[in-house]
Amino acid sequence: MKLLVVFLPLVAFCAADPIPLIPGNNDHYIEGVSRYIWMPDGDGVPHLVDLHAPPSELDDRSGANNAYWLYTRRNANNHQLLVNGDINSVRNSNYQANLPLKVVVHGWNSKGSSKMNPEITASILAVMDANVIVVDWSKVASGLYTTSVRGVPDVGRHLGQFLIWLINNAGGNWNNVHLIGFSLGAHVVGNAGRTCNGRIGRITGLDPAGPQWGRNANALNQHDGVYVESIHTDGGLLGIFDPISDADFYPNGGRNTQPGCLESICSHNRAPYLFASSVRTNHFIGMRCADLTEARRNRCAGAHHRMGNALVNKRGTGLYGLSTGRNWPY
Repeated sequence: MKLLVVFLPLVAFCAADPIPLIPGNNDHYIEGVSRYIWMPDGDGVPHLVDLHAPPSELDDRSGANNAYWLYTRRNANNHQLLVNGDINSVRNSNYQANLPLKVVVHGWNSKGSSKMNPEITASILAVMDANVIVVDWSKVASGLYTTSVRGVPDVGRHLGQFLIWLINNAGGNWNNVHLIGFSLGAHVVGNAGRTCNGRIGRITGLDPAGPQWGRNANALNQHDGVYVESIHTDGGLLGIFDPISDADFYPNGGRNTQPGCLESICSHNRAPYLFASSVRTNHFIGMRCADLTEARRNRCAGAHHRMGNALVNKRGTGLYGLSTGRNWPY
């Protein structure tokens, strides 16, 4: 009888919140309710995440571990390390204060060399002469998802402090700064923008992470920069669906499944590649939506606003829908 007393609650628990068995498939997930979700690492490999797992108190969640990798047209394939507080690391690099500054930030369980970073970096340098800084925050981004979420604000603050130091000591123009962050990285750049007192010219959130970010004061928002935009591709699952920016784009309805995808992880990962394609081609034309329902149904027919692209001084407001293709360049 004692065995039955233990067994029945276990059955009830598993029935109410089952562990999903198909890697990458998040069809079971209910935002704010479900305990488990599949999340990709930087190579797109799915990992089962327990959203109820407490953060580890043993892990170092400090943004002091950030590494700043500079790429320019003179070193497009090999980064130069910039060190906060070390002006010689900048003077001995190819950093040019008169050029636009693009900053790319990866998501959970990823690193500076993860696939999205060279893809976006190469796209930027193909169309413009610029300083591209890839932020490697892999020490905080690895491990338990909940721990990484708790580390996002400090990672963002350190990035913001680095940018303030860089521009004050090596030159630059806040209007020419563009921060680009994917998933958790979208919230990192939001916190960086806040640290810079909203002076960043443009911030782009690529499917900003959704789990544990509802009503989270540290999430990306429209006040973090002069112009803030988000591209939603897996809204309600791995990404946030609600509008959080000046301009929010909902390609193909902004949710799973995106064209050519079979599951949530693919839809989530589509955002950085849509952005990289937009930088090279600038061919995605969003049409303004009357409301979120119209965006979800991809039935928008209002004024045009281009999704993504390489412009620094971009402006616009509203919700925008559009259709893309299944394969590159989409």
